Amino acid sequence: MAHEAPRQGHGTDPPVRVTATPAALELIARLHAQHGPLMFHQSGGCCDGSAPMCFARGEFMTGDSDVLLGHVAGEPFYMSRPQFAVWEHTQLTIEVVPGGGGMFSLERPTGLRFLIRSRLFSEAESELLKLHPVA
Repeated sequence: MAHEAPRQGHGTDPPVRVTATPAALELIARLHAQHGPLMFHQSGGCCDGSAPMCFARGEFMTGDSDVLLGHVAGEPFYMSRPQFAVWEHTQLTIEVVPGGGGMFSLERPTGLRFLIRSRLFSEAESELLKLHPVA
């Protein structure tokens, strides 16, 4: 499975807000084969603040306090609105590291866990993102 490389905006296309490493894409594909369609949620909670939670789609209810940042390997990635207010200037990359995932996250039994790394968007990328606000 190919790495979803961060892309720069082309013309008026904004850069992607969330992407994944090849190892993360591989684990997402394994979990999808096992559990069907998935979804991610980044809550910014105290315990797993840098660890997105992976759920079977429909097992976690999103609401008005969540924003859809994009899709990774076809799976939607949500973040709590208060957390997005802090991280809106960063591109997120889902990585996989050894360890146990969050208590309810689907990768927990694999001995691996998802982790978020981030980088600040450039000024040019930030200007493009202003043209395409997250709802």
